Amino acid sequence: MKLAGVRRVVIEPRYEAWREAARALLREGVCPDDVDLVDATEPLPALLFDPAQPEGDGQHRTGAHIRVPAEFVRRAEVVACHRERERWNLLYRLLWRLQSERGLLRMELDEDVARLRRMEHQVKYDLHKMHAFVRFRRGMDMDGEHFIAWYEPAHRVLGLAAPFFAERFAVMRWSILTPDGSVSWEPETKSLHFGAGVSRERAPEGDDLEEMWRTYYKSIFNPARTNITAMRSEMPVRYWKNLPEVMAMPEMLQQADARVGGMIAAQANASATAFVPQEHRLPVLQSALPACQGCDLYRCATQAVFGRGPATARLMLVGEQPGDEEDRRGEPFVGPAGRLLNELMIEAGVDREAVYVTNAVKHFKFREQGKRRLHENPRLSEIFACRPWLLAEMDAVKPKVVVCLGASAAKSLLGANFALTRNRGQVLASPYAERVIATFHPSAILRAEAERAAGYREMLVQDLRMAAEMAY
Repeated sequence: MKLAGVRRVVIEPRYEAWREAARALLREGVCPDDVDLVDATEPLPALLFDPAQPEGDGQHRTGAHIRVPAEFVRRAEVVACHRERERWNLLYRLLWRLQSERGLLRMELDEDVARLRRMEHQVKYDLHKMHAFVRFRRGMDMDGEHFIAWYEPAHRVLGLAAPFFAERFAVMRWSILTPDGSVSWEPETKSLHFGAGVSRERAPEGDDLEEMWRTYYKSIFNPARTNITAMRSEMPVRYWKNLPEVMAMPEMLQQADARVGGMIAAQANASATAFVPQEHRLPVLQSALPACQGCDLYRCATQAVFGRGPATARLMLVGEQPGDEEDRRGEPFVGPAGRLLNELMIEAGVDREAVYVTNAVKHFKFREQGKRRLHENPRLSEIFACRPWLLAEMDAVKPKVVVCLGASAAKSLLGANFALTRNRGQVLASPYAERVIATFHPSAILRAEAERAAGYREMLVQDLRMAAEMAY
């Protein structure tokens, strides 16, 4: 509660209204302790007795001396949408202090800055929820098709959210109604129009779009990732009344266990085991590989790519999968990543001709973009389906040390939960090999920015050198 002698200024719930009032107060030199900025939508709090009109202290009377950092403006525009009554006083207090404390916003332990950060986070969180949970209902009026949504945000984020919907639904004529205000988009003029708030009772009820939402949600629902606690956290109960897909949730949860069982069974059936010869000699394996249909990757790839190197190699390098050049030529590590690997092996003192190189997945997985074929990471089911070929190669070669280049290769031998960032460069035990070292794939160096690429390169050379020393 403010004390005697405090000026009361009523602020409309808009950043622009606060900005004009704050500028005037700052020019007068009115200290934050001598003014109470009250939101126009809130009941006026009681003062101890009638306020006087305090004189300024003369510190900031000249407008030319006012400093308003761009960072403060950006953050104040967000915090202005908060519903907390004290936000206007907080913003004015920070603006006042910024005139003499230029580095104030970097002082994260400062009480005012911490409150600003907390309120900013809460508004942005609510904005994210509005982007996710607004659901339009289709209607008709004199001008034709009109999509309308009613939504009740926790804070006054409609103005912040409107540009997102204007960009995402640019060709639709739509309106979003909230208790605080409304906004409409006219696609012909590409303009937003703001208006008064609307109560829930005046909002439209369901339509055939709700069934479309439920169908879409069922199609993307992944039963294997069902986590009720996380769902309640990301989709709090207060939003459910506006979400048609929530009506389908009980049925989907009831069927989740059965669907997961079906998915596991389908993955278990995807395996190259039936195509791998019982005789594990490299020539026999290589001649049998082209007939493999253990997973669907064979349908689009040019050919299966077998490993290369001596059958008596003491060191084996395992990559992820063939790339575009490897798929066309039928040889592993002959593309840009392979050429870089050759350089790194020379740098590490490793004889390339004495090493056996192969991939965890034998077919190239890609998506087409024009005439280009862009690499896509194989799924775990595809990695595990192809593992019998890799294990047969390892049995044929019997390497002393296996180096996994990249996370996909490492997961093939070390399990689905292996984390490259945690265990890179360590000598690890595997059910399939006595000594396994996981490190970066050369393609990670090619994709990374210069400074990070240099670090990856140094670590990869170090790991190759250690593996060679252990193998020989």
